[in-house]
Amino acid sequence: MHIPDGFLSPQTYLPAYGVAAAAWYWAARGLRQSLDEQTVPKLAAMTALAYGLGLIMVPIPGGTSGHALGIAMLALLFGTRLAFLSYSLVLLLQSLLFGAGGITALPVNALAMGLLGAWSAVGAYQILRNVSEALAVAAAAWLSVMVSGLAVALVLGAQPLIAHGADGTPLFFPFGFSIVLPAVLLPHALIGVGEALLTLFVWRFARKRNWCPA
Repeated sequence: MHIPDGFLSPQTYLPAYGVAAAAWYWAARGLRQSLDEQTVPKLAAMTALAYGLGLIMVPIPGGTSGHALGIAMLALLFGTRLAFLSYSLVLLLQSLLFGAGGITALPVNALAMGLLGAWSAVGAYQILRNVSEALAVAAAAWLSVMVSGLAVALVLGAQPLIAHGADGTPLFFPFGFSIVLPAVLLPHALIGVGEALLTLFVWRFARKRNWCPA
């Protein structure tokens, strides 16, 4: 669900950079204490997996692309802060090397997928873990996709209201909420199912190797 360059107005991406900068600063605090010789290779492997998943993109209506995220597995294994930082790096590299997403859209993509996706995954897992661990992991992954998609759709759908000409013609992204919300959320509801199955597989792999937090 990368937003490319040219779809967001400066009224959107400039404030988003300010919010994202504050979030990156928050996430980076205490980073040295979070990383050790055991965590780094695991985090690198999972970040590489998320990077690869994000490059398998399917264009969907509404101007975005659909793909698995991998943010839930990062968040469940390493926490929200490391997941957010890792996924922000993933998005930066994808935009610079492959044109997936964009530099102007980077803060919105990072906040939507890296931060909100991670928060929603951890929250869903904490609520459901006592019911069923498998259900909690699957629900966390599905919800992370849907929350990220919703955030992206809301930002895109707001563009005609934020930036338009004197005659009301949108200057950037042309479609409103009535088109963007179903166009983004319906395909991602299906993508989320695949994300849930993949995340559950990775979680069980990690569990066997004692990677999972207590």
